[in-house]
Amino acid sequence: MGPMGDGVGPTRAREQFLRGESVQGTVRSSILNSWQRSQSLGLAPEECELPFRQDLDLDGRLVRAAGPVLDRLQSRFAGRNINVSLADGGGAVLQRRFGEVSLVRQLAAIQSVPGFVFAERFGGTNGIGLALAERQLINVYGAEHFAERSQSSACSAIPIRDLLSGRVEGILCFGFPLTEADMALNTVIRRAAGAIERRLLEQSSTRERALLQAYLDAGRGSPTGAATGNGQRGELAESGLGWRDQLILKERATDLIASAQRAAVEVSLPGGRRITLLSRPVTSPSGVEGVVVEAVLPPPHQRLTVRVEADASPSLLAQQALAPTVAPRRHAPDTVPDRASTVGREPGTAERATSGLVLVGEPEVGKFAVAARRRLELLSEASTRIGTTLDVSRTARELAEMAVPRLADFVTIDLPEAVLRGDEPTDPGADLHRTVVHGFREDRPFSPAGERVAFRPTAPQLRCLAGRQPVLEPDLRVAPGRIVEDPAFAQRLLDHNVHSLIAVPLLARGIALGVASFYRSRDPAPFGDDDRSLAQELATRAAICIDNARRYTREHTMVVTLQRSLLPQRFPALNAVDVAYRYLPSEAGVGGDWFDVIPLSSSRVALVVGDVVGHGLHAAATMGRLRTAARNFAELDLAPDEVLTHLDNLVGRLDEDEGNEESRGRSPGIIGATCLYTIYDPASQQCVMARAGHPPPALVRPDGTVTYPELPAGPPLGLGGLPFETAEFHLPEGSQLVLYTDGLVEDRHRDVDTVLDQLRRALAHPNRPPEDTCEAVLRTVVPSHPADDIALLVARTHALAPHRIATWDLPADPALVSGIRASVTRQLAEWGLDEVAFATELLLSELVTNAIRYGTDPIQVRLLYDRTLTCEVSDTSSTAPHLRHAATTDEGGRGLFLVAQLAHAWGARYTTNGKVIWAECTLEVPGGAPRTAEEHFADIPAI
Repeated sequence: MGPMGDGVGPTRAREQFLRGESVQGTVRSSILNSWQRSQSLGLAPEECELPFRQDLDLDGRLVRAAGPVLDRLQSRFAGRNINVSLADGGGAVLQRRFGEVSLVRQLAAIQSVPGFVFAERFGGTNGIGLALAERQLINVYGAEHFAERSQSSACSAIPIRDLLSGRVEGILCFGFPLTEADMALNTVIRRAAGAIERRLLEQSSTRERALLQAYLDAGRGSPTGAATGNGQRGELAESGLGWRDQLILKERATDLIASAQRAAVEVSLPGGRRITLLSRPVTSPSGVEGVVVEAVLPPPHQRLTVRVEADASPSLLAQQALAPTVAPRRHAPDTVPDRASTVGREPGTAERATSGLVLVGEPEVGKFAVAARRRLELLSEASTRIGTTLDVSRTARELAEMAVPRLADFVTIDLPEAVLRGDEPTDPGADLHRTVVHGFREDRPFSPAGERVAFRPTAPQLRCLAGRQPVLEPDLRVAPGRIVEDPAFAQRLLDHNVHSLIAVPLLARGIALGVASFYRSRDPAPFGDDDRSLAQELATRAAICIDNARRYTREHTMVVTLQRSLLPQRFPALNAVDVAYRYLPSEAGVGGDWFDVIPLSSSRVALVVGDVVGHGLHAAATMGRLRTAARNFAELDLAPDEVLTHLDNLVGRLDEDEGNEESRGRSPGIIGATCLYTIYDPASQQCVMARAGHPPPALVRPDGTVTYPELPAGPPLGLGGLPFETAEFHLPEGSQLVLYTDGLVEDRHRDVDTVLDQLRRALAHPNRPPEDTCEAVLRTVVPSHPADDIALLVARTHALAPHRIATWDLPADPALVSGIRASVTRQLAEWGLDEVAFATELLLSELVTNAIRYGTDPIQVRLLYDRTLTCEVSDTSSTAPHLRHAATTDEGGRGLFLVAQLAHAWGARYTTNGKVIWAECTLEVPGGAPRTAEEHFADIPAI
């Protein structure tokens, strides 16, 4: 795209910006951000006055390192209209070189004289100021400059860093007319900056070598030198110190150098060996001050003690011992040992301690080494402490806890609402919510967690989200209002001495999931590039974990939604039981727990609870298939053991089908499932149960007694080949039947018997409604962090009153049908059901006639008056009824057709003694209009 956006030149874009119009997308983000910062600082394009400094060190280490490089650049650009500037870390120009020397007479003082400060807060958008702000190579062309005077020029600028500390020491800048812009200059300026950085590092190496030579010279002149020789390498290793031991010693020696004081400390090595490290100051002939660290190895059977100076650090001497100090070994004049050089024992000396040089260096360099090691330790620890859970908010908090106090003093993390829900954000900067606020003290100058935050367009948080790069603001005290939500917040930051900020986008798979802000207050030094890199590395690791947690949250929400949609949303009104239920998904992932309440014929009800082994979408989908199958089998009025047999066969077939798909790499097979199936009959108050590897229910008697009935266990569903057995219990009216899945009682942190005792105590309240019973169980029995799904179903039983049941036994004699009709009519009149008497008479006539014609003795007729009127005719045969359409000329075949037309529902169920044909008649019709029997016969011929 070039310097500017497509179709819009820099001049026009700048004019639009100054008029207050939006130029988003038409100008580079770094330039636009700089324009916005310049404007918020109150700068005017025509009035950008640069301060002049006279207190500059024009012969410092940066100038000395850059001198030869600047000379070579001046030679390379000879005759060209290019000037080269070297500025310090504050933006003040230290040196200027010109390709065409005659240019000096044509340029203004600010473009030719060292001393002017080009920091962004004074000069607006320019090469030196923007390179300091962005801390990377930048290019500014023509009207991209904020000041009017620079509109015809262009520049390239790049930071120069101290390779030891990572600190920006200065800026190298090329200036040239806009017409001579050449992208090849970027390659030249990168190489030139790299050469200056290497020369800065060589200065440090030269100082370190001078310190080492001073240490060796001191050893040659020491009258107490106890060792001589030629200084061969590896003597510490020959004394039993392997490379791991030497690494430990060098790490501890680095700490001693960083402390910059005379000390002795005892270091424990693997294997129980102890080595004493001595640190003492040393000064080179040129005046460089440093610290040398020696390792003193005692003889195998003698404990070494070390005499220390009075000014040694007490904290470092806590483990020292006292004895004569062994002087370092003298080297031959032509020997120049390096940092691995050692000092050995004097030949012919027995049982003498040996000493060897471990490290020599300057305290500042030692501090950098210690800081680098601590950064690596922090990153290593972060890999184990960030992302311990699949919770978005918790993962964000773990990032903040890792950064405080070792990187920052305060951390805020802002995530879009979509990320907290588990979705991908469409605009990560539009709907940010403060998710985490963490710091070294409780009174924090930030918006509390949970609130929505709105940043200004110039805020680093929005800039880093827009550019997908971390943004470093070393000094917030310079116009802090431009980088925070409001001036009041800016003042709170200053009151808490918050002075430096790093804003880092949380990026995963190229998606911005939010922003983390790191603030510094206690350390007076500003954040540097190393801090920014460390913050970015921490944020990157956290972002991956947050993205995993977000995707898990989304998938978990989807599976929970699917699971809940497959579970019953409401139950039909039943007189047999009062029902309450609860479903709790586990924290580890939704499983396949399910329950159901299924109305059956003759006012009976089936209570079902099941559990599919496993978690996730597959378990939820399998659960839905099993629940649907269980309802279908229940519609056949099968006994509990028969229902489980059919479910067992179904699971086996599903497992075979999905096992074949697994072999093709599609999906995992079903591992197994459990189920408990119960039928309660309010007329007899009998409860029949069967289970397939499922926990038995709890029975709560009306007197409060809680028992766990002994049920035949039965194998889990899917094994096949083994029978299921039933058990029958009498439940007095007012009893409670409590069905649950294993997640309620089984937990690796709890004993099952203890949990069952807790459940027994929670259920021992017989007069409590089922809803209250569910709440009590959740409150006292459910673990705080369920590892498995929990399904709970509580049913309080009712009995059908004896006066609402009428029964007649009769032999297989057609002459008795009329008498049964008369008896039924009288019973219906007693119940006040005269409006259904005619239809009921016809129903029973057909059912009794069929039983006499096709069934066997004895025959029984029963009426059940509940929410519906149920007519039952039972006999001892197993002949199945068959509904068919009779032809016009047929004399029979219309009986069951009439039954189907007159009844709301009808069917047959088989018992151990035969079968029962039943038909239900509704007692109320919507709108209050009773149905007449004639409307069922209107289209039937010959009636």
